[in-house]
Amino acid sequence: MDLALLRTFVTVHRAGSFTRAAALLGLSQPAVTSQIRTLERQLGRPLFLRQARGVTPTTIGDELAHKAAPHLDALVEIAETGVDEDSTVRTLHLAGPPEFTAERALPALTTLTGDDGRRFALRTSFGTAEEALEGLAAGHHDLAISTAQPRGGLLTATPLCDEEHVLVAGPGLAARVGPGKLRRRGAPALEGLPVVEVHESLPLVARYWAAVFDSRPAASAAVVVPDLRAVLACAAAGAGLAVLPRYLCAEALARGEVAALLEPPVPPLRTYFLVVRTGTLAMPHIARAHEWLLRAAADWS
Repeated sequence: MDLALLRTFVTVHRAGSFTRAAALLGLSQPAVTSQIRTLERQLGRPLFLRQARGVTPTTIGDELAHKAAPHLDALVEIAETGVDEDSTVRTLHLAGPPEFTAERALPALTTLTGDDGRRFALRTSFGTAEEALEGLAAGHHDLAISTAQPRGGLLTATPLCDEEHVLVAGPGLAARVGPGKLRRRGAPALEGLPVVEVHESLPLVARYWAAVFDSRPAASAAVVVPDLRAVLACAAAGAGLAVLPRYLCAEALARGEVAALLEPPVPPLRTYFLVVRTGTLAMPHIARAHEWLLRAAADWS
């Protein structure tokens, strides 16, 4: 079986469409289509079901991808790093949310040295959970940190850690609310107050309201900024209340720059997952980084 055909097949399987696969491979879409048809003729079975938007693998297609992908990834690793045993650097391509990756993952990984003395070069991409998982599946990344747990067998997820969410505001706004009023009245005590969030849909605020108040937030965002560190800065400046991971705002809480509006008996939690393409933990540099992050996460609180 032609390895070039297998590589094209695995890329289509990961990308979910001939068009995206063609862009990743630097080929035309007709060339990708022709290669897939050739492989299907050789196997005597269809590998994909064509749909209006992209393709869906058949059962045979899924089985072939799960068998072939790890071996193709290993060959790519050999091609990229060479077979020189004296090579001391491996490149790890990491994707994840900007705040968590910058504050926790990167400080842990930049200290990583293997037992054999080999160090790692890091290439990092920031994005949403969906973007990180799509990039991982398409082969752009080796490792992804995600708050979404992927489905199916193409990606393998391991729980990394939980983060506690805290409802905070600057001192002035916190004084207006008062903990007693909030405990007595619940969510209605916060109606009309400005909110700072990472998206118009208020993902963190909505999650907190559902878990703590069993309701939906009535407010709209006064400030939307796609970085939780900027959300913290805006909240501290008095722009509005915000829901933040405790690890990110712990120092600001200790310095009095923001105040926790409520300390519920069971705080809302969000789980982070460490995700790889199934089979790629056979690659030493990915396995070592994966293990190192899990070890570091045991000390995160």
